[in-house]
Amino acid sequence: MDQFTINLLFVGASFALYIGIAIWARAGSTSEFYAAGRGVHPVTNGMATAADWMSAASFIGMAGLIAFTGYDNSTFLMGWTGGYVLLALLLAPYLRKFGKFTVSEFIGDRFYSPTARIVAVICLIVASTTYVIGQMTGVGVAFGRFLEISNTSGLLIGACVVFAYAVFGGMKGVTYTQVAQYVVLIMAYTIPAVFISLQLTGNPIPALGLFGETAAAGGEGSVYLLQKLDQVVTELGFASYTEAHKDNLNMVLFTLSLMIGTAGLPHVIMRFFTVPKVSDARWSAGWALVFIALLYLTAPAVGAMARLNITNLMWPNGTSNEAVSVEAIQNDSEYNWMLTWQKTGLLDWEDKNGDGKIQYYNDQSDAMAAKAAENGWEGNELTKFNRDILVLANPEIASLPSWVIGLVAAGGLAAALSTAAGLLLAISSAVSHDLMKGQLTPNMSEKSELLSARIAMAVAIGVATILGLNPPGFAAQTVALAFGLAAASIFPALMMGIFSKRVNNVGAVSGMLAGLGFTLVYIFLHKGWLFIAGTNSFPDTVDGSLLGIQSTAIGAVGAMINFAVAYIVSMSTADTPQEIKDLVESVRVPAGAGGAVDH
Repeated sequence: MDQFTINLLFVGASFALYIGIAIWARAGSTSEFYAAGRGVHPVTNGMATAADWMSAASFIGMAGLIAFTGYDNSTFLMGWTGGYVLLALLLAPYLRKFGKFTVSEFIGDRFYSPTARIVAVICLIVASTTYVIGQMTGVGVAFGRFLEISNTSGLLIGACVVFAYAVFGGMKGVTYTQVAQYVVLIMAYTIPAVFISLQLTGNPIPALGLFGETAAAGGEGSVYLLQKLDQVVTELGFASYTEAHKDNLNMVLFTLSLMIGTAGLPHVIMRFFTVPKVSDARWSAGWALVFIALLYLTAPAVGAMARLNITNLMWPNGTSNEAVSVEAIQNDSEYNWMLTWQKTGLLDWEDKNGDGKIQYYNDQSDAMAAKAAENGWEGNELTKFNRDILVLANPEIASLPSWVIGLVAAGGLAAALSTAAGLLLAISSAVSHDLMKGQLTPNMSEKSELLSARIAMAVAIGVATILGLNPPGFAAQTVALAFGLAAASIFPALMMGIFSKRVNNVGAVSGMLAGLGFTLVYIFLHKGWLFIAGTNSFPDTVDGSLLGIQSTAIGAVGAMINFAVAYIVSMSTADTPQEIKDLVESVRVPAGAGGAVDH
């Protein structure tokens, strides 16, 4: 059986499972559509939250960014996991106790303002749509490879599949589908990692294998894997893998932006409205962190080992000898993966100097210039290697069995589709529940509300698909922009809503608009207006950016502006009504708790 057929079997079987679950758990009411009837067990919800959370950015994009940058991109790991701790401690139990369906509803009621609710809806839609673009990018990469079609065709097929099961299932269908997707994606991520770790280090636990020993260059003796990787990449003119190269300001702001963006992402917060009790919300967050840790502890090993394997394939006899030949790439089964990925348009090479070899090195490095001139090299000949393909190509690069490659196909799609569904639910509930029923047509029937939710979801899929054809970066980078927008707009409003009685409606609205406006304009100035290529005013680099801060890190600054504006405006305007202060007190204090008594 050929690889294409095996891929179809794995992907087809997993899709049949997801769609079957969505039909079985089809939402029949708005409570089931938005909050799964509030009857989800904390462990089940934790697993669904983990699947919702571990998107294409985590599964497909993160290891690729770590692999080609090294230590500097460990900020993704720190920010995304740290944010869950904030969410579990500061937000989840309080929002569940409040007992509404959506984030916007909480903001509207807490700040006693229809305007605040509408502004929250706008913030939510902007952040979620940006996030969905990243997911659809991942869907296109995965479908393109495993159906052996172009990236664009893969994206269009993926959009149809998302539409099929997200639009009909609602939160109830999505919750149980995501449990199945978590099982598929975690197996797809860890099984190849175990194989590769055993190949390179003899250790079956990838996180430990990362710090283990591997065969030294030339096959004589052994050396630490990271030490060997450092040696190999620096010999080719790349920056060392294990050292920090970014400036500390951007590193701190980027990590903070990811952390508070995580705690402010509406599609994740919505999951905590689905559990029966307030205590279950905290337990759900704890279980989600356990399930997420299984992938996040493995990702650095996947990135490092894949980078070493790619370099070894491009320089099969060591970096001091000849590079791989064009003939070997075309005829050797070990390089079949390169021919397959070339069809997607995400991988390419060119024999620039006509010597029959493909030299892979950093042609921007001054240190390599002399060696390149001496050997007659005319630039890096591995001309395109999209970082989003790394995890999906990893089992092929390591020559793993066909069934493992098929499993990774199913896992990559599970990761992208599970998060896309959660985000689309957040968008649809914001439009139908908060905007339509909450403001424009308050007397609409439940049937009409469900219909408007599904129409909103369909429109969101269409917009994300169009923008996903030309995304503003790799999957994880696009998602990082969404986190910045959530950090600058939604997180401060939630924090002030729960922990401050003084912040009023005018302050909250002003803060959200200031944070979102500043962050969105800053991103557009560096990424292009509406993410259209060529319309940016500044390069998105540390040296060329407007404030010396990259667009992916600006969310933390936007959050500070949001907090500052909200407090200044609140202090300058009328005090919060007493009933709102009582509401804040009731959300923060456990039910039945009395005052302290002096004995």
